[in-house]
Amino acid sequence: MSRVQLALNVSDLDAAVEFYSKLFDTGPAKRRPGYANFAVTDPPLKLVLIERDEARGTGTEGALNHLGVEVETPAEVTRATTRLAGHGLETTEQSATTCCYAVQDKVWVEDPDGAAWELYTVLADAPVESGIAGEGTCCAAGDGADEPVEAVAAG
Repeated sequence: MSRVQLALNVSDLDAAVEFYSKLFDTGPAKRRPGYANFAVTDPPLKLVLIERDEARGTGTEGALNHLGVEVETPAEVTRATTRLAGHGLETTEQSATTCCYAVQDKVWVEDPDGAAWELYTVLADAPVESGIAGEGTCCAAGDGADEPVEAVAAG
């Protein structure tokens, strides 16, 4: 199953979780300090909330963090990378990177206005975060040089 991902910066995670739980009639699939994600069935959506002090407006300092499409397998990420590069788009690949409390394979592209899109698959759950607060490459196209973590089965 493919679904669109929407990652939002929020100033108050508890208030945002309460609002989006009501909006989509479902609770978070994962909740960690400063982070929550929802796996919404209808509409098919992965909603990611990242707590930041300054979360108003747009851009990396505003409400929109990045956009994404979650796919089921690493092979789908590889196919997307080939397809996007074939269309002349600049891609940045990350393999087995730890981001949003998960180990992921992903490819990043930017739209003409600089909005970051990731196509990714979750390989495993991760007990630690690598950078949602801005100190790492999580949720941004980077070099993917994350510290290794002990991964556990995705769930």
